[in-house]
Amino acid sequence: MTQTEFADAFGISVSTLRHWERGDRNPAGPALVLLNVMEKEPKAVLRALSCE
Repeated sequence: MTQTEFADAFGISVSTLRHWERGDRNPAGPALVLLNVMEKEPKAVLRALSCE
């Protein structure tokens, strides 16, 4: 999945995603929770968002 596809699928701006990947910023709050769930259960998140 490209950065753009990932950002679109999960409602994250590409700019924010790039900052996280570079380490300029760290996700916090709900974004951090979503990323942790996505890491462990990506298919469940995709199903919940009707992206799969």
